[in-house]
Formats: sequence, structure tokens, C-alpha cells
Amino acid sequence: MSSSSEATVFGQHLRELRLARNLTQKQVASLAKSNEPFISNLERGIKVPSLGMLIRLAEALDCNVSELVQPFDRRKR
Repeated sequence: MSSSSEATVFGQHLRELRLARNLTQKQVASLAKSNEPFISNLERGIKVPSLGMLIRLAEALDCNVSELVQPFDRRKR
């Protein structure tokens, strides 16, 4: 999987998790100490999060980091 397709997969998953929790990008950005354009770029697969951002996103979405990266867990395929 290329890094651009990984970014797209992550972004789609992030969006699904956000919507499942009825949160806006602005709310997630605030909770994750980020900004709305960055969250939008993550969801569109333009940017990839750092480890620190993954941790803050997990806290913002009230989930584990492992849930955020679940699409890449080869043990579950």
C-alpha cells in the first residue's frame, strides 16, 4: 500500500469515526488541539498524522489509538 493510499484509508476511517460520534471537524479540531483545515486535510488523505496527533485524535474521539489505525491491522484481515 502506498503512503497516499494509506493516507486516504486513514482519512476515510477518521471521518467514519467522527460522524459516528456526531462531531464536526471543528469540534474534533478543538478537542485535539488542532485546527479545522488540518482535520479536513487528514480526512481527504492529504496529510498524515504524527504519533502525537494520533494520540490527541483518539482522545478527541474517545477511542483507542488502535481503533484509529484498525484498517492497517493485518491480524484482522
